[in-house]
Amino acid sequence: MSGALKAAWALTVFVIVVGIVGWALSGQAVFAVFIVLGVLTGAAAAFAFRTTPSSSEELK
Repeated sequence: MSGALKAAWALTVFVIVVGIVGWALSGQAVFAVFIVLGVLTGAAAAFAFRTTPSSSEELK
């Protein structure tokens, strides 16, 4: 796993945790935005850093 992918997953977890803690402590549903942004960050990281097939697999 590359450093950039590790950083993206760390950011994802951090944003989701901040959203959950903020929502739990304040009771304001606006912190759900953090949870959604965290999930979107994770999806973008999975999409952007997915592995690509090697050139030998493309020739088959």
